[in-house]
Amino acid sequence: MNTLPDTQAYTHPHQFLSASHDENSRRTRIVVLLTAVMMVGEIAAGFYTGSMALLADGFHMATHAGALGIAALAYGYARRHAGDARFSFGTGKVGDLAGFASAALLAIVAAVMAFESVLRLYNPVEVAFGDATLVAVLGLGVNLVSAFLLGGGHSHGHGHGHSHGHKAHAHTPHDHDHPHHDHPHHDHPHHGEAQPGAARGQDNNLRGAYLHVLADALTSVLAIVALLAGGALGWVWLDPVMGVVGGLVIARWSWSLMRDTASVLLDQTDTQLAGEVTEVVEGPGDVRIADLHVWRIGPDSHAAIVSVVAPFGLTCDAIRARLAPVHELKHVTVECRHAA
Repeated sequence: MNTLPDTQAYTHPHQFLSASHDENSRRTRIVVLLTAVMMVGEIAAGFYTGSMALLADGFHMATHAGALGIAALAYGYARRHAGDARFSFGTGKVGDLAGFASAALLAIVAAVMAFESVLRLYNPVEVAFGDATLVAVLGLGVNLVSAFLLGGGHSHGHGHGHSHGHKAHAHTPHDHDHPHHDHPHHDHPHHGEAQPGAARGQDNNLRGAYLHVLADALTSVLAIVALLAGGALGWVWLDPVMGVVGGLVIARWSWSLMRDTASVLLDQTDTQLAGEVTEVVEGPGDVRIADLHVWRIGPDSHAAIVSVVAPFGLTCDAIRARLAPVHELKHVTVECRHAA
């Protein structure tokens, strides 16, 4: 009587959160608190002084506080459900979903900011320049502190930093090849932690929070410039003009974040990484890739499905060994089809 093999040695968790997930979550919660406190102060001061730039900064900060709150909730949700089997590839992309939401809110902020500023150009009001400037400077200080907190965990790079020289992942050997059959064989290797030298991916949830803070800082700087010029030179028109400029810059940031997060959510192929996979698999010249899918499943993690046409005797384990130096791959499925 045949005994079915034990699969425990071949199973693995699907937790693909960033290595800095918990630290980024803590930073974001601190910034949410700072932003909420400053938001109340700026809105109150804006109504008191009559400054459009200051009111815009306060109301936009309210929107940013909401977006930062979404980022904080996303970190918590991803951590709580990291082991939930309902998520096929874990919760590593929850942050990208939150980042997309942040980008949408940034776009709304930009549109409202520009619209209100244009209205103020045609209907100027008296501004208490001195009081408004003091509050704007205070708001800028809070924004800079927040940017410093989030910037400590924010990765600005987009490259992979590929390297083939480091030690390969250790895998438990398990061969599913049957030399006398011509049907496909699927191999799901167990992957350990990322290599110490691996380049850290970009956390789009943190990036969204970071851009909201930068948008606040930009609005504060523009408000300060407009208020100083208005008080010294009487250029009341500069206040709403700065609002239009700020809206255009924020819209550009919004588009960039929306584009990048959408590509992750839609499982867009990482062409650079796919090229590296093709290079290491087909390099020896004995196999050809028939089908290849490479996509991102977390800030530090990518998945790949590699289907190869190989001669008899070349196993899926051998193909998997070739992929070991590609440190970005944390979940790989190898399919071997044997040519006649």
